[in-house]
Amino acid sequence: MNKKLFSVLVILMSLSLIGIIFVQAYYINYSLETKEDQFAFNVKKVLSYASSEVADIEYSKYVIALNALIARGQEPDTSAIRSIRVYKQNKDADQIIVYDTGVKEENYTIPVLQNDGSDSLNFKKFKGKTTQQAYSSAGIDGQGIPNLEYSLTKVLNMDRLQKATFEAQYKAEIQNTPIEERVSVPMIQRLLDHKLKENNIDIAYEFAILNDKLPTAIQSSHFEASLVPTIGVPIFIDENGASNYGLFINFPKRKRFIMSSIIGITSLSVLFTIIIIIAYTSALYQLIQQRKISQMKSDFINNMTHEFKTPIATINLALDAIRNPKIFQHEDKVKNYLSMIKEENKRMNAQVENVLRISQLQKKQLLISKDRLKLHDLIFDAITHVELIVEDRKGYIKTHFKASKSSILANSTYFTNVIVNILDNAVKYTNGPPKIDITTENVGNNIVMLVEDQGIGMNKAVQKRIFEEFYREHTGNVHNVKGHGLGLANVKRIVENHQGTVTVESEKGKGSTFIIKLPLIA
Repeated sequence: MNKKLFSVLVILMSLSLIGIIFVQAYYINYSLETKEDQFAFNVKKVLSYASSEVADIEYSKYVIALNALIARGQEPDTSAIRSIRVYKQNKDADQIIVYDTGVKEENYTIPVLQNDGSDSLNFKKFKGKTTQQAYSSAGIDGQGIPNLEYSLTKVLNMDRLQKATFEAQYKAEIQNTPIEERVSVPMIQRLLDHKLKENNIDIAYEFAILNDKLPTAIQSSHFEASLVPTIGVPIFIDENGASNYGLFINFPKRKRFIMSSIIGITSLSVLFTIIIIIAYTSALYQLIQQRKISQMKSDFINNMTHEFKTPIATINLALDAIRNPKIFQHEDKVKNYLSMIKEENKRMNAQVENVLRISQLQKKQLLISKDRLKLHDLIFDAITHVELIVEDRKGYIKTHFKASKSSILANSTYFTNVIVNILDNAVKYTNGPPKIDITTENVGNNIVMLVEDQGIGMNKAVQKRIFEEFYREHTGNVHNVKGHGLGLANVKRIVENHQGTVTVESEKGKGSTFIIKLPLIA
């Protein structure tokens, strides 16, 4: 996959993931707003019910009182009769029709507005009847009275009129009564408890009746008018449909209650979104890593080709020289060329062994036998492998053995190669004469070895990846330093196989220090 197509796919996948996250966030927010609206609607319905019930209970109290007065046969305080008579001439039937309507008004006083009976409500009760009489205009008796042909009497049903009149009077008079004498806190709480549970709202709440937003005596102990949102409806509405009083309620744990109603679906949504994000980032990471490994392998193949090309060319030249009859007759020259072939062959075998060792270590199939050894002895052995090269370049290797104990459990061959690899890198990555210092010291039950050089050093990014397989720092010319990026990866695995750790500290242009920490044995 080329770089451009890979970038396009990554961008499209990222945009899709961001889109999914935004859709999920929008859905959760929309669900929350819907639940908020539904909650507010249900609470308003509860408050309206409570307001209506309080008004009905108060009203019924006075209706019951009035009916009790009438049932006891109490005479009205005052009464008055009002009548209306209407005459109609029916020429077709030669009749005179008389409509006679009478209304009797009775006034009652109900002393129940105050608990102590100090106030009262005046109520007007109406009784009435209508009479229809038809007289013949043709015949008049001897006394001058028209002949009555028929008479029809109807009793008026005044119940609706009485109720409307009573309500109007009641609402007008009751407005002057203190609110605490019209309703009580337990009554409001009982009505709210019943209706809230009926609407599945089972959380703590605070309520109050406010008079033009000012507190009254009717409120719960912890009501706070400033707590937002507070929901309210009018209560004790007058004959004009207005009221100065409002029944208000708030819920301190409203947000938590609403969130709990969608926590299930929200949790699943968040969980699946996190899974998608993890899967996406993991897949993207793997893709990027595969691209890096692919690039590293290409560099590795180039370096390995270079590493094998030189000894193969040397072997071919040596063989061609041996075939030359002039050279063939000189035994010393032939032995020299044969020695060169053997050395180059060993060099190629060493490269192959290095690759195979890495493969075995990766699969954890490499079984390393270990013996009790002195780390100082292994260091001296490793130095002998590189000291001729160091001396040839006018450099030095100095040892500073500060550790009094150096016995470790290790494999002589493998661990010597570890030290040789680090020393070899110190030589390779030094532009001038190699200057290497090896220091040991005891730290607790461990021995620490520091290999310090004064080479070209490396930056922080390179330090993080220096122990990866196939990794080599690019310096513009891939072959300016021989190697194939497996040496330090091999070092790390062998050290870890010996229950140790290896780290590096370096600064560009100021050299590097490799630190190996190993457990001591008694």
